[in-house]
Amino acid sequence: MSASAQDDTEFWAALDAVRSAISQVERCSETERAALVEELDDLREMAKKLRSGRVEIVVFGEISTGKSALVNALVGQPIASVSVRGGWTRDVWKLDWQNGYKLPGFDHSELVLVDTPGLNEVGGAERAEIAREAAERADLILFVTDSDLNETEHQALSNLAACHKPIILVLNKIDLYKPSEIDELVELFKGPRLTGIVEPDNIVLTAADPREVEYIIEAADGTTRSEWRQPAPKIDDLKARILEVLAADGRALVALNASMYAADRSDRVAALRVRMRNDKANRVIWSYAVAKALAVSLNHAPLLDVAGGLAIDAAMVVTLGNVYGIELTFNNARQLATTIAKAAGWMMLSEAAVSIGSSLLKGLTIGASTAITAVPQATAAGYGSYIVGQAARFYFEHGASWGEKGAKTVIARILENTDKQSVVDHLRAEITKKLGINKHGKQTAK
Repeated sequence: MSASAQDDTEFWAALDAVRSAISQVERCSETERAALVEELDDLREMAKKLRSGRVEIVVFGEISTGKSALVNALVGQPIASVSVRGGWTRDVWKLDWQNGYKLPGFDHSELVLVDTPGLNEVGGAERAEIAREAAERADLILFVTDSDLNETEHQALSNLAACHKPIILVLNKIDLYKPSEIDELVELFKGPRLTGIVEPDNIVLTAADPREVEYIIEAADGTTRSEWRQPAPKIDDLKARILEVLAADGRALVALNASMYAADRSDRVAALRVRMRNDKANRVIWSYAVAKALAVSLNHAPLLDVAGGLAIDAAMVVTLGNVYGIELTFNNARQLATTIAKAAGWMMLSEAAVSIGSSLLKGLTIGASTAITAVPQATAAGYGSYIVGQAARFYFEHGASWGEKGAKTVIARILENTDKQSVVDHLRAEITKKLGINKHGKQTAK
């Protein structure tokens, strides 16, 4: 396969990956889509970027290294914010760079320079987040420094290297150094500290905003005068290196970046959906566990409270199925709840014994024992419902499957990892509050 054909294949595969990630979000529930608005917008923007052949070059560096001045010099006009004050440029700037370069196969492609806040302008966590977001979208990274790298710069450069994007290290302000000092700095950059982070060919020297130089001007009559002038920026080597990298790998870089971006966003979407569904499922489980506990404890008819509890478990299973996008009939849900109860074995039998015993006692005493039996029976029923709910959640979360090891193994693990006392304490507090039981053992249903 020719290089051009390979690039085409990679490009269309990347576009398919981005479209698939967009579809993944669009298939989410309305509530999930509302929480994924930013991810969806980012993916649509990435698809637009890919279709238009837009190349984004992100510029990083500390304040006072001449980062924004370098962006201005590349663009050819003072657009990016430049200030002698520290902590000034806090936004991300995106600037079109009209230099005639076109990504192969795209007649209207464009280069965009993205100027980020200085590494030492914002706090560590905020700085890391800004850098991560900008680097995710970058096809090429320019890292600007004006001296040997300090610890903050080296850490930032190492973090950027983890994004697997080409990095050009720009030593700016070379007009302030002697030739021997420049050679020494370049040798440091080519040393072991940056091995595997920056390729030696990607170390470039610039003077984006050269200091003024005094010129002695001689008039025709032989008199002289001095005049201070600022030389033109020295950025030709950087322009050349950028174009060399893009000419060699431009389309492949854009495609690879889009594929990585789509994969990352897909992982984020999947993780967020799982978290949201699990949170909702746990709220459903607690709600039904308390409801079952109350229904069982307040029903005076013997055994009917147990039957009502089974109905509540089935309703809970139907609701949990809906949370995970799986529809069940009431009968199928009741069968699943029964399967879970059987798989739980003696634990569920002991809880059932408490419930049935309390139910029979209420029947024999015509409800007079309700105040005595209410809380023990309610917590037993509620705990059993909690276990049924957690097992059903696992089942639905894994695509209506128990996995290779089966229901008994899954439920045994759930029982092992459940803090029973904590669950019972929570249920007892809710039941006591709902029933309004006072210290003398009387109750008034609320």
